Amino acid sequence: MIFPRLMLYLMRLDKFVCKSTELTKIEAIQHIHFGEVSVNGDVTTDEMTQVHENNTIMLNGVRLKTRDFRYILMHKPAETICSNLDEAYPSLFNYLVVDKVSELHIAGRLDADTTGLVLITDDGRWSFNITSPTRQCCKVYRVGLSRALTIEQAESVTVRFKNGVQLQGEEGLTRPAKMEVISSKEVLLTITEGKFHQVKRMFSAVGNRVVLLHREQIGEVRLDVEVGQWRYLTEGEVLSFAQ
Repeated sequence: MIFPRLMLYLMRLDKFVCKSTELTKIEAIQHIHFGEVSVNGDVTTDEMTQVHENNTIMLNGVRLKTRDFRYILMHKPAETICSNLDEAYPSLFNYLVVDKVSELHIAGRLDADTTGLVLITDDGRWSFNITSPTRQCCKVYRVGLSRALTIEQAESVTVRFKNGVQLQGEEGLTRPAKMEVISSKEVLLTITEGKFHQVKRMFSAVGNRVVLLHREQIGEVRLDVEVGQWRYLTEGEVLSFAQ
């Protein structure tokens, strides 16, 4: 399902033209430079001009309206990358059958060997609400460990994660995280930020090593499709991140 605007915000004029037409970025900029685009009745030749979705934007006398945003949930397989292009590993976008895939991006990437929930969209403001640490959006990971935790170790690590740990190369402590023990070698970890390799580095900081990492939940959205499958988010799921 595709939803209309959940919020209004600014975007560059060339991006607005691209999202309203079939033009490439280069073609959109050319039309702008040729004086064929107007904003609220005034010709604008600067592609970096910030425009509002409520502005009247015309291309050669035709009013432009951007396409509705898309919000997608996918179950990322292992050995895929969160990129629009294939690199050392194939892009997970190979599993996604929709138009204009190049306009989409992932709100919170996972490593190639990490599986689980990813959210995909073309709405930058919406994805900011998921990835910005200031929003404190919870992400829940199922973590497999190389070394079994004793009861005492599990209690100690739980407290350390709650208070924040020092990651190598970082100035401050991690934000408070919640750990729930499933078994001696498996835990659920809830974090509200997304530093580089954060979960792996957190367990390294307490003398353990992550051997399996799977994201089960982001905010109120839980993974509910099979590996490699995807679906559009419901309206309620979309709105849960729009506040």
